[in-house]
Amino acid sequence: MKKIGITTTIPAEVVFAAGCVPVDLNNVFISSPDAALLVAEAEYEGYPRNSCGWIKGIYSTVRKTGIDIVIAVVEGDCSQTQAMVETLKMHGVEVIPFSFPYSRERDLLRLQIEKLIERLGTSWDESVKWKHRLDAIRRKVWRLDEATWREGTINSFENHYYQVSCSDFKGDPDAFEAEVDSVLARSDLKQTSSHKPKLRLGYIGVPPIFTDFYEYIESLGVKIVWNEVQRQFTMPFETQDLVEQYLLYTYPYDVFGRIEDIKREIRRRNIAGLIHYTQSFCFRQIQDLIIRKHVDIPILTIEGDAPAKLDARSKIRIESFVEMLT
Repeated sequence: MKKIGITTTIPAEVVFAAGCVPVDLNNVFISSPDAALLVAEAEYEGYPRNSCGWIKGIYSTVRKTGIDIVIAVVEGDCSQTQAMVETLKMHGVEVIPFSFPYSRERDLLRLQIEKLIERLGTSWDESVKWKHRLDAIRRKVWRLDEATWREGTINSFENHYYQVSCSDFKGDPDAFEAEVDSVLARSDLKQTSSHKPKLRLGYIGVPPIFTDFYEYIESLGVKIVWNEVQRQFTMPFETQDLVEQYLLYTYPYDVFGRIEDIKREIRRRNIAGLIHYTQSFCFRQIQDLIIRKHVDIPILTIEGDAPAKLDARSKIRIESFVEMLT
């Protein structure tokens, strides 16, 4: 089956319905042992130092893997995506644009999904059938999320990892479901963790580019009990409507929808503080000031640039934040 790269979460149902395999380029990039080198190679080819590390990583990942078709979200994700895909076009990569309309209008979003369906040569009915199949897996990842914050039997990294993998189901929904089943079975054997974290934190913002973030957090006796954007990749909404599903998805739209979600989950999960990760040179850094005005629990904002372990300054700031709250 043909592999199609995706620059962020898109209606994966359509790709699977077309007999193709979605490949989340972010996940391939960040899981590579040469992730830092991929960023450096993009800079060597001419990408500016002050451009997003994820964008540079995606560019080099496509070049290295030989993927020749990319579905690029040109509205509702990174403001640098358009320029990045233009450099890919220069190398002969076919780019299929997809937009989450800023206005969040149902008709406009349905049109985008219909255009993708037509471009990939499938149908609306087949896409809906795949929605039902993928929803069954998503519900299992929702259960994994509950095991993280209710029972404490799933760790912070696993919560992040399986949620972020719902963007493409690791290219094989059946194998991914079996993997989730295995983790849930192990979790159920534990029933409830006897170890209570000294602090329950939430993580908001795009997934971290730091390679040891969750490991370091848990070394402090702290637990991330909610990953905001990663959870959104699981489409945590009960709806049979494909369009509504991607209208409820908060990440591509304005920050105020995200803030509603943030407030709701703070209350539901008894979260004491938030770590807001922002990517260097990203427009979403500006949204930090809006979030701080609307969220009334302590927030620590940390910034990352290229794939690497947490730097000493970030570690000290996290430690100080934890000490302040305990």
